[in-house]
Amino acid sequence: MLLIDEAQEMNAPVLCELRLLSSARFDFQSLLSVILADDARLTEKLRREELVPLGSRIRARLHTESASREELLGCLEHLMAEAGNAGLMTAGLCQTLCDHAMGNYRVLTHMAAELLTAAAHRQLDQLDEKLFLELYGPSQQPARRKTAR
Repeated sequence: MLLIDEAQEMNAPVLCELRLLSSARFDFQSLLSVILADDARLTEKLRREELVPLGSRIRARLHTESASREELLGCLEHLMAEAGNAGLMTAGLCQTLCDHAMGNYRVLTHMAAELLTAAAHRQLDQLDEKLFLELYGPSQQPARRKTAR
């Protein structure tokens, strides 16, 4: 199995080669299964004449929309509960993460993982908005000193 993320960035000749690799045994036995993860641009690209043979061989397509704030929050709560610490993050931090995830589960889990790493280094029992601001807030620039003349 081959999983390709950001498949919309692949050029047409490479996509054509994937079609040939996945049908090496003349379509009666598949040697290679390919999963293309992409945004909506790949669908448009597969309409080009040279890629129609590949587009016609795609067996299943799953189109996902941006997740709602409630869906992201449900995911985050589920992940914490399954990890054995449902109270790992304050409710305010959970809301803040969901607001900043832009409807994207990967962004949500990436930010949560970075917060967890920082909390582990600091030996914190609970993650909160203060930690979020330390990692993702505007950087604090040191004040410039006036020099005496």
